[in-house]
Amino acid sequence: MVARIAAQAARTAQSQRAAVPPDRDGPTAPHASAAVRTGSVRLHLTMDLPYPSDIPRVCARIQQDVAERVAQLTGLRVGEVTLTVRRLVTAADASRGRVR
Repeated sequence: MVARIAAQAARTAQSQRAAVPPDRDGPTAPHASAAVRTGSVRLHLTMDLPYPSDIPRVCARIQQDVAERVAQLTGLRVGEVTLTVRRLVTAADASRGRVR
């Protein structure tokens, strides 16, 4: 349940902080995993980010947003949020969509 909350928070932060539209045809939705231990949680996020952008700054803001939202909704202390950038998406990639 914590991972699902983190994934939704990451999707919201991705659209706000990285200007990635939260539609189904754009970048792949963020993935989250959580390790919960005695009142605290460690989160790992994987997501796409736009290129060009200030990747370190965007990542830090997304990590902070997700930590705050997960703590707010779960009451758990968020000890760590790691973020892996799955791929960088250019404007041309986003407008083209994905072929399945």
